[in-house]
Amino acid sequence: MSPENTEGGPAGPLTRLLQRVVEVRPGEVGVLNLSGAYFFLVLTSYYIIRPIRDEMAVAGGVENLAWLFTGTLAGTLLVHPLFSWTVARYPRRLFMALAYRFFILNLLLFFLLLRVVPEDAFVWVGRLFVIWTSVFNLFVVSVFWGFMADIFRSEQGKRLFGFIGLGGTLGAILGSSVTAFLGGIMGPVNLLLVSAFFLEIALRCGRALGGRATRQRAGSAEDEDKAIGGGVLAGITGALRSPYLLAIILFIFLFTFSSTAMYFQQADIVSRHFADPGARTAFFARIDLLVNLLTLLTQAFLTGRIIKWFGLGVALAVLPLVTALGFGILGAVPTLGALTVVQTLRRGWSYGLMKPALEALYTVLPREDKYKAKNFIDTFVYRAGDQTGAWSYNGLMAMGLGLSALAFVNVPVAGIWMIIGLGLGWAQRRRADGGGAGPSPKSVGLAQSA
Repeated sequence: MSPENTEGGPAGPLTRLLQRVVEVRPGEVGVLNLSGAYFFLVLTSYYIIRPIRDEMAVAGGVENLAWLFTGTLAGTLLVHPLFSWTVARYPRRLFMALAYRFFILNLLLFFLLLRVVPEDAFVWVGRLFVIWTSVFNLFVVSVFWGFMADIFRSEQGKRLFGFIGLGGTLGAILGSSVTAFLGGIMGPVNLLLVSAFFLEIALRCGRALGGRATRQRAGSAEDEDKAIGGGVLAGITGALRSPYLLAIILFIFLFTFSSTAMYFQQADIVSRHFADPGARTAFFARIDLLVNLLTLLTQAFLTGRIIKWFGLGVALAVLPLVTALGFGILGAVPTLGALTVVQTLRRGWSYGLMKPALEALYTVLPREDKYKAKNFIDTFVYRAGDQTGAWSYNGLMAMGLGLSALAFVNVPVAGIWMIIGLGLGWAQRRRADGGGAGPSPKSVGLAQSA
């Protein structure tokens, strides 16, 4: 059955409006809107508590930040087997509910703890909250994108994932705004309940989306009613045994490694130009605003078209190319203007272009890998890249290398990262065309489009 026929009749005004910015077909409109709403609610929930996490991290002592990152890395490794166990034993609609309700329960527990703990223990609860929030962010987003890779086919992901990401960007803006405007009125601790509310609504939206996607799918509803099965450690072993997944691991590792390197460059340049904390905060806020604007424009108008015209490989290679040029510029001209341009382009296209293209890589994998291996990569591997980058730079600077020299060191690293991105685009296309070890057509995505 073709999705164009699942909703019947000619394209309505909403479909015609959407088709001006995204290549959506009439039968896909309902699922596209629910997917965007689902991601909107997930990121609204997270961005409500993100500023609370950042404040608690500072309150716990800046000198302890590296250990908090290490704690997050350990936390992801502890939670991943529990998630894999749930995926193996329950159908999708149940393991997604269990995962989100687990984090909702955690939010309620932290709300109670922060209400009753004595003042001298507050800092320790705050440190635990910092670690938990970082794990929360990675897991809820990973579950969302695993779900997207499960219900959309490869061709659909390339067209639609950028626009779905737009919903998440709007959710991040709303969540930050809620905390900015209500934090002083309600108090930060009470906002944990608001975050839990949005996460519960996100779960209900995901359930509606799963039911709708199943009704539009060719074949049976086994994805909703049958457990995926497999072992608890299948995500780890699967990721390490597959050349395709190993390439994704290396791509993400180099992305996070370079992000840490760019963070060091930013900290050095900003600290040399601003002595006042307020001025530094305002500068960071201006960059955030520019990043959000570029992300919105990219997701709405560019991502789907770039992937369609040039392919996933080029979409993945754009960010490494910008990063290589950016490190070269900052190594030669470490100015605020250069930093603003480099960070805006890098972060805006990271969220707006690279992320949707990266998620489309998973659409050609078996269902078990879409949830288990993907979750391991999105959580543990992501944080491992952060850790390696941070400790490597501390070591290199201790050996006497300056940040300008370190910037130039990252140029060839970004070149390797770019080559891997191009290779992944080729490998994904080969799998989608049936030339690689991918899932059967029946197991991938919505009913075939005409």
